[in-house]
Amino acid sequence: MRVLLVGAVISLAASFPVHAQTKRIYEGEEAAALRCANTLALTAVALSRAGLIEDVEKNVMLGITVRILDLHVDGSWQQKKRALEVMRDRRDIADTLDDYRKNAARCLRQFPIN
Repeated sequence: MRVLLVGAVISLAASFPVHAQTKRIYEGEEAAALRCANTLALTAVALSRAGLIEDVEKNVMLGITVRILDLHVDGSWQQKKRALEVMRDRRDIADTLDDYRKNAARCLRQFPIN
């Protein structure tokens, strides 16, 4: 049920046009939370595509991403989604996977989801 809700939130956020929202610049803790969310999301997708994790594990990681964004980043879902897109486009997958290896545990401590 929770996975379906997370999927619905992601789908809903993706359905709004980005250009309709005011541009927002994130700094400090919010930028760090965005980086953690980006790292978790892209790693989940990469591992799933490589067949290294099942869909259920990917969905848990994506759910954690949504909770980090919800609890630790201000702004609309459209602004958060756009910020993730900008971050994704600035970093290659190798750097993102390296971030995951080095920082995933710290991210979860720094940005708790409970």
